[in-house]
Amino acid sequence: MQPTEDAMIVLEGVGKRYADGSVAVRDLSLTVPRGALVALVGPSGCGKSTTLKMVNRLIEPTSGRILLDGDDVMKADPVVLRRGIGYVIQQVGLFPHQTIRENVATVPTLLHWDRKRARSRADELLELVGLEPATYATRYPHQLSGGQRQRVGVARALAADPPVLLMDEPFGAVDPIVRERLQDEFLRLQHELGKTVLFVTHDIDEAVRLGDRVAVLANGGDLRQYDSPAAVLGSPADDFVAEFVGADRGLRRLAVTPIEVEDLEEAPTVREDASVEDARRVAEAAGTSSAIVVDDADRLVGWAPAEHLASASTLRVRPMEASLHRTATLKDAWAVMLRYDAGWVAVLDDDGRLLGVLTPESLHAALRRSVRVTAPA
Repeated sequence: MQPTEDAMIVLEGVGKRYADGSVAVRDLSLTVPRGALVALVGPSGCGKSTTLKMVNRLIEPTSGRILLDGDDVMKADPVVLRRGIGYVIQQVGLFPHQTIRENVATVPTLLHWDRKRARSRADELLELVGLEPATYATRYPHQLSGGQRQRVGVARALAADPPVLLMDEPFGAVDPIVRERLQDEFLRLQHELGKTVLFVTHDIDEAVRLGDRVAVLANGGDLRQYDSPAAVLGSPADDFVAEFVGADRGLRRLAVTPIEVEDLEEAPTVREDASVEDARRVAEAAGTSSAIVVDDADRLVGWAPAEHLASASTLRVRPMEASLHRTATLKDAWAVMLRYDAGWVAVLDDDGRLLGVLTPESLHAALRRSVRVTAPA
């Protein structure tokens, strides 16, 4: 297998066999594009963590080849190799006797950065992960919550600005609410920093939420499918993948399917200075009893509900809570529909202009479209 030009991590026929004859990974080939987040997911014992640790040689492969930005990792000094790769684990592994600032500055210190530069970098990263240095830098790990310690672990991994991050179930030890917040924070960081990330998880929901691509592994590191989250959920490669992602994969697919302009319908719309008679005519022509109200620049103002159009003498506008930004997913739209018991969800651009609406029917059509798009040729 020849690595592609934009590949950052390439595994070529990689295997790990132990002295007792047991095989953790048999023959795995995988390419991680530069700047992508690839989630390795699969049942316990399938070789996910072993694969991750072979990249930075915490576990030595027994066959195959691993390239990091074109260089064979087996030809590098393992200590130097690890200092150039960010590594985040579930239990964080902070040094209890060191302050948070000192923990974050661990790798810069090992690389002999001067003290002022290392301290500045640590504080910069604490701020980046949402921990104000003035408050947290001089505290110790036991003084932080589990979620805060996990943020420190991410900051420490980023301290020397490595091009690659290896993350081994980093959010698995915190409660679901904190976990979702950490995922949101990490997505924000990844969008800002654009690192190449290999991310291990046993949770398919986490994999499809975070990953640009998802690699589903069976026992022995057997790669069953490697594709976009929408494709894995919409077109499982075989029965193993279908069973692993679950019978409710259609619901999961909502979370990874973006709203497209072609998914939207036109809604009966009037300007905010329209008469109530005009609004009634527009609504009746569309076969509805309500209308959406916009200003002269097509920015959403609100909506005129049926009871107002039926009896009011002047146009009365209510705020339209059932709205979201065009970058939202179908899951977001479905949640808004349920929350407000809405037949329409207004979709807005960056300036608040109305692009169109989603209805239950058009949302279902969009989900069916996503299956056709991701289905194999």
